[in-house]
Formats: sequence, structure tokens, C-alpha cells
Amino acid sequence: MQTKNAGKVMLVTTSIAILCNLLWGTPFPVLKVIYKEMSIASTDFANNITFISLRFILSGFILLMFGLAIKAPLFKISKSQLMLITILGIFNTTLQYFFFNIGVNNTSGIKASILGQVSIFFSILLAHVIYKDDKLNFKKLAGLVLGFAGLVLVNLNQSSENLFSFSIIGEGFMMLSGLTSALAMFIAKKIGKSLPALVFTCWQMLIGSVLLFFVGIGMGGNPFSLHFTPLSTGLLFYLACVSSVAFYLWYAILQYRKISELSIFKFIIPITGSLLTGIFIPGETLLPVHFISLILVSIAIILVNHHSSSVRD
Repeated sequence: MQTKNAGKVMLVTTSIAILCNLLWGTPFPVLKVIYKEMSIASTDFANNITFISLRFILSGFILLMFGLAIKAPLFKISKSQLMLITILGIFNTTLQYFFFNIGVNNTSGIKASILGQVSIFFSILLAHVIYKDDKLNFKKLAGLVLGFAGLVLVNLNQSSENLFSFSIIGEGFMMLSGLTSALAMFIAKKIGKSLPALVFTCWQMLIGSVLLFFVGIGMGGNPFSLHFTPLSTGLLFYLACVSSVAFYLWYAILQYRKISELSIFKFIIPITGSLLTGIFIPGETLLPVHFISLILVSIAIILVNHHSSSVRD
């Protein structure tokens, strides 16, 4: 019976992990449309960060409303738990998206796509150091290689000029974004032992996004200068829903699976983003290499998670 339950948990958590990373892949083409619609330049870091903070404030508010509707214990939080939630918000929302939004606009497309998933490597390496039952092995190494190969393949049609150049606010910030994202997973796993995922996801998102908002304002951002249109407003609400659902579900299943096994699913994000961009954005091309990349990433996920013994009933 226990084996049967473990199989069901594996199936459910795997399905949710795929869904979360498919959702996280959709903002790539959506943000291109929004920034064009609102005339936000990629070099306008202050308003970029201000806009992103509004997205996550709205995400946190959506979770708050949902939590109140289902009578979740949103206010039954101890001081020590609140401290951990605040730290999670700083790492997962404030720092991660601060570093990401500046870094992605100061590096080439191919390096941004690759370095955008560096959190996978940080997560697996840190899990090896922190947890006795989540050690690096041949399957995980092979999965990393296959996933990375898929990531590189999907970018072969982009220019590789200055591929090995490095700048602090470009490649450096992308790596810091990956590191803060990885650390956030470990903090969330710790908090999840004593609090429901909905509760701490809601508050960390609100705390982290409000701090990010003030960072944007401090840099010169002005929310009143953002030119919202019906289309951009609708897409902003869509992105907020994506973030609230994906982070809530991701942190919920994190309590049942090893961090290294879930992290490998993140290779889905750039592949999905690339496929959707090729389908919906005029001038972008969908190539056979995109589907080859998807196959490689799928093999990597199956390899790492096949016959997993990490499921907790």
C-alpha cells in the first residue's frame, strides 16, 4: 500500500513540476509584448524593476485573497517563522529578480538563456553538501549534461559573439540570480516543515515584491510613468496569476521530493520560452533544433527521476 501511495505521489508531484516549469516558460514571449506595448526600454532598469515588482505584488495579493477565501491560517505565524519568510522573500523575489532583470539586459541572448538556469547547478551541488540523502551521482551528472546540451542547442541559431566575455552587471548578476534562486529552495523546504506552502508563499511574495518596488523607486523608477494599455494590463494580470500558481505549487511539492530531482525540471523553462516565442512572436523562427532540445531535456528529467526513492507520503 505504501508503494502504491508513493507511486501516486510521484505521479502527482512530477505532473505539477512539469506544469510549474511550463508556466514559468510563458513569460518570455509575454514580456516581449508587454515591454513593446508599454514602451519600456530594456536599458531602463529602474522602470523594469518597478514593473516586475508590481507583477509580484499582484501575485502575492492573489494568493492572499485565495488564502482568505479558503480560510488558510495566514496569520498564525511565529516570529521565527516570519523571519524565515522575510529571508525567503528577499532571496526569492527581491534579490533574484533584481539581479536577473539587470543581468539579462547586459549580456547576449545565448548567455542569458544558459545562465538563467544556473540555479539548477547550484541547487544540485548545494543539495549534495547539505543533505545526506541527496548526493550527486552518475544519473544526476548525466542528466545535467543532457539538460545543458538541450539548453545550448536551443540557442544555436543565436549569435555567439563574445561568448566568453564577462561583466559583473551582466554575467555576474545572472549567476547571482541563479544562486539566490537556489538558496530560496532550501529556505522554502525548511519553512515548509512547519507552515503550509500557501501561507509562506503568499507572505514571502508580498514582502519580497514590496522591497523590490522600493528598490526600483530608489533607482529612479516611477510607476505613474508606466503607460498601461488594456492589453498590457491583461497580460500583467496573466503573469501575476502564473507566478502565484507556479510558486505556490512548486513550494508545495518541494516538501515531497529531493531538491536535486525537482531542480532538473527547470531545464523545461528556456525550451518552453523559446518554443512559445517562435510560435507567437512575429519575426522569431521555430526550428527543428527546438524539438531536439525538448527531447534531450525530457531524457534528462526521466534519467534523474527514474526509480526515485525520495517520495514522502
